[in-house]
Amino acid sequence: MSLVLDPAAQDLLFREARTANTFTDEPVTDEQVQAIYDLVKFGPTAFNQSPLRVVLVRSAEGRERLVQHMAEGNRPKTATAPLVAILAADNEFHEELPALLPHFPQAKDLFFAERPVRESAAGLNAALQAAYFIIGVRAAGLAAGPMTGYDAAGIQKEFLDGDHTPLMVVNIGKPGEDAWFPRSPRLSYDEVIKTV
Repeated sequence: MSLVLDPAAQDLLFREARTANTFTDEPVTDEQVQAIYDLVKFGPTAFNQSPLRVVLVRSAEGRERLVQHMAEGNRPKTATAPLVAILAADNEFHEELPALLPHFPQAKDLFFAERPVRESAAGLNAALQAAYFIIGVRAAGLAAGPMTGYDAAGIQKEFLDGDHTPLMVVNIGKPGEDAWFPRSPRLSYDEVIKTV
C-alpha cells in the first residue's frame, strides 16, 4: 500500500528536507509563523496538554543575547537566520488543562499535582510538539535548523523562567548557499520495525 500524501509533499516534509545551516536574508513573517502554529497545534499530546511554548527572537538585541549561549559551531547560523525560535516545555501546563480538556478537568489535579510528574510529561509532549513545529516550518516552504548545542541554563535565565525548560533552538528561513550537509544514513525498516 502506498501513502495517500502526494509524493511532492512527502519530499517537502521528509525526503528532501534537511537541517539548514545557512539562510537567505528573506524575512519570515508573523503571518507565516501564525500559519505554522495554526497547523501544528492539532498534533496530538497526552491529555491534550500542549506544553510547548515558543519565544521568537527577531531583534538584534535579542539575537545578541541568544548567540552568546549557543555552542561555538551554532553561533554563525543563529546570528544570520532571519528568525530564531526557542522551543520550551511549560512545566506548569496543567493550569491550562481545564480549558484544553473540558470533558475531564479533574485531570489537572488527579494526574499532574506534583512537579516531577509535570516535568516528565511536559518534556515528552513538548518534544512531540517541537517535531510537529519543524514539520510545520517545512510545510510553509521554509527550512528549519533545530539545534540542542547551547547553554540551557543560560537560555533559561535569559529568555524563560524556572517554570519553562528549553528543548531546542530552531533557526528558520529560506535556505541559503551551501545550506545542506550531505544526508546521513538512516536505519532500515528491518533494523527498526519488529513484529511480535
